Amino acid sequence: MSDYVIDPPPLPSLPISGRAERFPLRRVFCVGRNYAAHVREMGNDLREPPFFFDKPADAVVESGAELPYPQATADLHHEVELVVAIGRGGSGIAAEAALSHIWGACVGVDLTRRDLQADAKAKGRPWDMAKGFDRSAPMAALVPLADAGPLDAGRIWLSVDGAMKQDADLSEMIWPVADCIAHLSSLVELAPGDLIMTGTPAGVGPLAPGAQVRAGIGNLPELDFRIAP
Repeated sequence: MSDYVIDPPPLPSLPISGRAERFPLRRVFCVGRNYAAHVREMGNDLREPPFFFDKPADAVVESGAELPYPQATADLHHEVELVVAIGRGGSGIAAEAALSHIWGACVGVDLTRRDLQADAKAKGRPWDMAKGFDRSAPMAALVPLADAGPLDAGRIWLSVDGAMKQDADLSEMIWPVADCIAHLSSLVELAPGDLIMTGTPAGVGPLAPGAQVRAGIGNLPELDFRIAP
């Protein structure tokens, strides 16, 4: 006999490059406005400390997926990001120790219903429905930290239908990965299975139905997905 009145939902997870095991997902935190050029293109202030918003773990979809154009928007945008996966939790983590809490890294895209976000900003409302909708976080396979390469430098890019749209370097982050982890852990207790999307560089823009998206960071496995026509 089940202990639940309905069947529990499946546990969200990500594949691990070259391995049969998968990485279970707990929460997805996103860092806002973490590249100076992107902050400027969105008309915001460079001087503010990092801030965070959430996506549900079941918004994560694997590379190779075809995603339906989301409902309730006419302005879907792409935002490529470095994603780090937490393998050891904690609160009040020092920046000097933060990298030791990372299990691995991957390429991700924060899909955004930009029209809903603009409306929420104008009315001083939360961004949840602009950022945390179904299938809003495509991600490539995770790579263990030891094999991921540097997280503080390296090319980060995204193309749409073969045309380069975002092309920058991780070194352009205002708040490096370690600082993001330290600051976030002062607000919540991090736990194994948490993901942190570390912000997007300049060049964000719209995705039309039928768009083919590719994204990469350094030597990490590339992310590839399509918006259904």
